[in-house]
Amino acid sequence: MRSSSSWVALLAVAGSASANAVEKRDLAYSEPHYPSPWMSPTAQGWEEAYAKAKDFVSQLTLAEKVNLTTGVGWQGEQCVGQVGSIPRLGFRSLCMQDSPLGIRYADYISGFSSGQTVAASFDRSLMYRRGKAMGEENKMKGVDVLLGPVAGPMGRVAEAGRNWEGFSPDPFLTGVGIAETVKGIQDAGVIACAKHFIGNEQEHFRQTGEAADRGFNISDPISSNIDDKTMHELYLWPFVDAVRAGVGSVMCSYNQVNNSGSCQNSKILNDLLKGELGFQGFVMSDWQAQHSGASSAVAGMDMAMPGDTIFNTGLSFWGTNLTLAVLNGTVPQYRVDDMAMRIMAAYFKVGRSAEEQDPINFDSWSRDTYGPIHFAANEGYQQINWHVDAQKDHGDLIREIGAKSTVLLKNEGALPLKKPKFLAVIGEDAGPNPLGPNSCSDRGCDNGTLAMAWGSGSADFPYLIAPIDALQFQALEDHTRIEAILSNYAEDKVEALVTQEGATALVFVNADSGEGYIEVDGNAGDRKNLTLWGSGDELIRNVSSLCNNTIVVIHSVGPTIVSDWYDSPNVTAIVWAGLPGQESGRSIVDVLYGKVNPAARTPFTWAADAKDYGTEILTKPNNGNGAPQQDFPEGVFIDYRALDHAGVDPIFEFGFGLSYTTFNYSDLKVVKANATKYQPTAGKAPEAPTFGNYSTELEDYLFPESFPHIWQYIYPYVNTTSSAKDASQDPDYGKTAEEFLPPGATSSGAHNLNPAGPGLLDQSGGNPGLFDIMYNVSAVITNTGKIAGEEVPQLYVSLGGEDDPKVLLRGFDRINIEPGSSATFTVSLTRRDISNWDVDAQDWVVTSSPKTVHVGSSSRKLPLSASLS
Repeated sequence: MRSSSSWVALLAVAGSASANAVEKRDLAYSEPHYPSPWMSPTAQGWEEAYAKAKDFVSQLTLAEKVNLTTGVGWQGEQCVGQVGSIPRLGFRSLCMQDSPLGIRYADYISGFSSGQTVAASFDRSLMYRRGKAMGEENKMKGVDVLLGPVAGPMGRVAEAGRNWEGFSPDPFLTGVGIAETVKGIQDAGVIACAKHFIGNEQEHFRQTGEAADRGFNISDPISSNIDDKTMHELYLWPFVDAVRAGVGSVMCSYNQVNNSGSCQNSKILNDLLKGELGFQGFVMSDWQAQHSGASSAVAGMDMAMPGDTIFNTGLSFWGTNLTLAVLNGTVPQYRVDDMAMRIMAAYFKVGRSAEEQDPINFDSWSRDTYGPIHFAANEGYQQINWHVDAQKDHGDLIREIGAKSTVLLKNEGALPLKKPKFLAVIGEDAGPNPLGPNSCSDRGCDNGTLAMAWGSGSADFPYLIAPIDALQFQALEDHTRIEAILSNYAEDKVEALVTQEGATALVFVNADSGEGYIEVDGNAGDRKNLTLWGSGDELIRNVSSLCNNTIVVIHSVGPTIVSDWYDSPNVTAIVWAGLPGQESGRSIVDVLYGKVNPAARTPFTWAADAKDYGTEILTKPNNGNGAPQQDFPEGVFIDYRALDHAGVDPIFEFGFGLSYTTFNYSDLKVVKANATKYQPTAGKAPEAPTFGNYSTELEDYLFPESFPHIWQYIYPYVNTTSSAKDASQDPDYGKTAEEFLPPGATSSGAHNLNPAGPGLLDQSGGNPGLFDIMYNVSAVITNTGKIAGEEVPQLYVSLGGEDDPKVLLRGFDRINIEPGSSATFTVSLTRRDISNWDVDAQDWVVTSSPKTVHVGSSSRKLPLSASLS
C-alpha cells in the first residue's frame, strides 16, 4: 500500500486486528477541504432539475429551507425518515425508506433478491429491471427516497455482516451493479440513495452505543484508515459510477475515515464527492451518524436523518440550531440554500412534481389501518395504512433473477436432474421457518431456508416459497419419490433415508449475517467465521459419506470454507444460490432441473482458508477508549486481487461458474481508438448563489402560536426570543465561525475546479477525459455443447505496475448462444479503465508500464491475451 502525504498519514503499526493500542500521534489524519461546492446550473443532465429547484427554493423562508433539510425525529411520522413539510406551498414531507431489496416495514410488497445475488448474474439488464421494479413499488407506496443501492461495504472482509446488501468486492462489478440499479430506481420516479459513503467495511464499532451494549467503552466510532491511492482505485470507484448514473442522494456512513466522522468529513464530502466527482445531489446522514451541527453543514452534509441526535430525544443538531446558525453567521445562507437546492433538484430530476405528490399510504410502526400518525408521541389518530398492493408481477422477475444468479460451482454429471427416481432432501435450509417467514424482526434469525439476511436492509416477505415446496411440486409432475428431513441434527434418520437404493441426496445449508444492532448466535452483525451455520459442514460430510450422489445447495451471504468436503467424489454437484428472495424454491428448481441453464458467476472468491483473504474483522478496540483504528494495509489487494498477489490458489476463483453446455474462446482483436489527449479540468466555479432573503430578527422564528406542538418532533423554530443563546440552550453558543471552524469553511467566493473532476458543463462523475474510449476489444465465443446456453465472457486488464494487481475486471457480458453457433463479445476500454491514481499529481494517469488485456470465463481462466500498445 502506498500513501499520499497530502492526505493521510497511515499508522506506523501493523494493521491487524490484534495490533497493540496505537499512540495518538500516530493516528491517521483527514485534511480539511473547504468550502463545500455548490450546485452547477449547467451540469449535464441536471439543468432542468436545477431550474425547477431554483424556482421552488426561491419561494422558501429560512425556516422552510431548514425544515427541508432536517428530519422530524425517529418515529415522528410514517416513514423511517421524513423531513419537515412546507404547508404554505402544499408540499408534504419527503419520505425516506429502507431497503436496498424491498420496502422495510410495509405490507403487500415484494422480497427481492439481494444485491450480491443479482451481481452473480453478471447481467446488466437484470440489475436494471430489479432496480426499476423496486422503484415502482416504492413509488406506489409513496416513498420519495429509496435507501439503496449499496457500495459500502464493498466486501473488504469476507465476514463483514452487510456485504450481501452490496454487490461484490470487485469495484468494477459493484460499479455496474450500483449504476444499473440507480437508473432503474430513478426511471421509476424515486430518488436512489447510494450508500454507505465510505469505508464502511464492518459492523463492529460502527456506533458507540452498540459497542457500549456489548461492553466496550469507546469515545468515537471506528476509523477506517484508507490511503489516497486505495480510496480512488477501490472504494470510490463504484460511487463514481453511481454519480455518473445521476444518483440523487448519497448516504454518509457511521464510521470515521482517517479519524474524521464521515458525515462531517470535508475531505470525502467536499473534495472527493462534490468536488472531484461533481456530485449534484444531496448527502444525507445515516441514522444517528451526524455528530455535529455547523461543522457537518459546512463539511458538505445536506440532510440530517432521522433528525434527532439520538432516537426519541427531541434534540437535534439542526432544526432550530441550524436556523440559529444562519442567523449568527456560523453557517452561511448559501450553504442552507444549496442544501435545499440539492434536495429539490434530486426530487425534480426523477420526474416528480411539487404540485402533485403521491400520498404516503403505509406506516412503518404499525400495520393497523388506523392509528397515530406521530407514533412516538401517540398523537394524530387517523388512517395510517391503506394496504396498497404494490407487487405487480414482480414475483416472476424475482424467480428469474434467483435462477439466473445461481452459480454452479461443481458438477460431475449429477445436474440437471432428469426425473430422478428418489430424492432425499436434507437440511433445515430446505424448509420454511416454522413460525413464518417474517416471525423474526428484520429477519434477525436463521430458522428455515435463508432467502434474505438481517437488518435494516431487509423487508417482509409477502410469501416465501421454500425449496421443499417447489421440489415437491416438481416431484409430483415427474412421479418422483421425495422425502425430506428438515433438520441438520437427525443423524440416524438421515442415514436411514440416504442409504436407500437409488437415492439422490439434496443437502441444503446456509450461512447468515446482517446489521450490527442484531446479534444471532453470537454473530454481532459480522460473521464469527466462514463456516456454514447449523453444523452444515458436518451435515454435508455425513451425508456424502453415506450417499455417492450428494448435491449441495448453499444459501449464504458470501463465501464459506468448503475445503473439507468440496472435492469428495460423492459430492457430485455444488450450487450457490445466494439470497434469492421470495421465489427461492422455484428459482432453485429451475436450475436443478435444467429449465434454466446456469451461467451465473461467483461475485467473490471462495478461498481454501479464511486467512487467504488477508483481512479480518477488528473485534477488540485497539486505541484505548478512543476510536478503534482499522487500518487498510492491504491497499487495493482484496478478494481475488489478494490471492493473485500472494500466489495462493482459491477453491473457486472470482468470476467462476459452470454451465450445462461448453464454450470456446477465440479470435481476440484489439483496435486502438483515436482518443484525444487528457486535459485536467481548469477554471473556477462562480461565487455561491443565494435564493431569496431571510429575516435576521429572532422574533420571526418564534414557534407559531396556532401551530400544534408534537412531543419529540423536530422543528425549525425557537421557543424563546429572549436571546439566541437562550433559544439554542447550547453552553458553547456564541463562538464565531472563525473560532471553531477551519479556515475557508464559510467562504462563498469563486473556487478552483478539481483537475480530476468535471467542468461546469460536463456530466458528473469525474473529468470527461476519463471516459474517452481508448481501445475496442472483441473476441468470438462459440457454444461447443449440445444445448443452448448463456455465457459470461469477462475482460481483465493487467496495468503492469509493480504495485498493481495481476488482473482487474474491466468488462463482461451475458450472451445467449445456440449450440454450434458463435457470438462476438465486445468491450470498449476507457481511459479510466487503464489508469492509476497518481498521489503526487492528484489525478489519473496512464503509466508507461506495459498493459495487457485478457479475455476468458473467470479471473483465472483467461485463454486469450493481447498487449495494449
